[in-house]
Amino acid sequence: MVRWSIVLVALVLAALVAVTLPAQSQAPIKIGVIEPLSGPVAASGNYVRMGAEIARDWINAKGGVSGRKVDLLIEDNKSDPKEAASAAEKLIVRDKVPAIMGAWGSSMTLAAMPKLEEYGVPMVVETSSAASITKRGNPWIFRISPPSEMEALGLERYVDKLGVKNVDFLAVNTDWGRGSISAFGDMLKKKGATVGVAEFMDQAATDMNAQITKIKATGGDTLFLTTAVEQITLVMKQAQEQRLTRKIVTTGGSSSPTQLIKQAGAAAEGSYHIVFFMPWFPEAMPDGKLAKAFVDEWAKRGHPFEGLTEGFRGHDGIATIAEAIRIAGKDEPKAVRDALWKVSLMGVNGPIKFEKDGPAGKESGQSQPSIFVVQIREGKVALPDFLAKK
Repeated sequence: MVRWSIVLVALVLAALVAVTLPAQSQAPIKIGVIEPLSGPVAASGNYVRMGAEIARDWINAKGGVSGRKVDLLIEDNKSDPKEAASAAEKLIVRDKVPAIMGAWGSSMTLAAMPKLEEYGVPMVVETSSAASITKRGNPWIFRISPPSEMEALGLERYVDKLGVKNVDFLAVNTDWGRGSISAFGDMLKKKGATVGVAEFMDQAATDMNAQITKIKATGGDTLFLTTAVEQITLVMKQAQEQRLTRKIVTTGGSSSPTQLIKQAGAAAEGSYHIVFFMPWFPEAMPDGKLAKAFVDEWAKRGHPFEGLTEGFRGHDGIATIAEAIRIAGKDEPKAVRDALWKVSLMGVNGPIKFEKDGPAGKESGQSQPSIFVVQIREGKVALPDFLAKK
């Protein structure tokens, strides 16, 4: 009898311990992250990682997701599509993650997508803008960044005020760059602009003088430029050396205007930039309080200010996945995928809510993010005159 009493007490104590275990002692929720942490666009990928870590820490500070800590399992795709596919398979097969955020570049995301469908694991796409990502028919894809077509529509209302009449294009030779030229070219033609040459550059290229020479010969008034900030800096410097005098508009939201001011100097003066976060004016964001808190936390961690226009993507991507896991009530891939359709969340960029995009029965999710235009003027980031409050 005494022995059975001891066993009963032990069972009761074990149950009590299980009920009262703090969040940190339960099995953590693993979220996969695939970003270019090395290679030509490593700066952008690392900024996204930093933003993701802020989201993780904020979530855990509030008790995690349903009382469970969030862990990020981060893989480097090395700015290479093949590496992105390998990273996706590794996270799914080895680490058993219920969801992934990635993979910055459109070519990298497209390369990873077959693995998501093969194994049935959802991915929140935080940066990639190629239309094919949500049009291809992959029901495991949920994008919070705007496709190039959506970005072009966001700029359409400002084309007349920008004075765009004769336009040329220079873009990185990837799915992102090609898709951007197609989307912005179509929009500008509808607005009555004359579209001239479209030049491409390899992702790792450092000498774009040949392309700039061809662009200069057209006599256009505007150059639309699509690539990462490192290459934008080189193009602007080389364009200045060749005395290319025309408006420059960067697309894709990866221009990091603050970094351009530091690295390109006077060569960046007067340029316009499409961005999806305005850390210079956080109060102007849809949720000014959240935007200011993110900017303050970024600074507190000693991260470079210029990374904020990429870093917010990581925060919003992880916050979206965490909210889906909370709604699902479990970290199981299919349940998370189904729950992503129910997410309604305020991110640093603005509201996050998915609508169906793609072929019927195999739709991907596409959110409608906020889109902004800023200008580098007198060595500072400013709102263009046509947007500044009088």
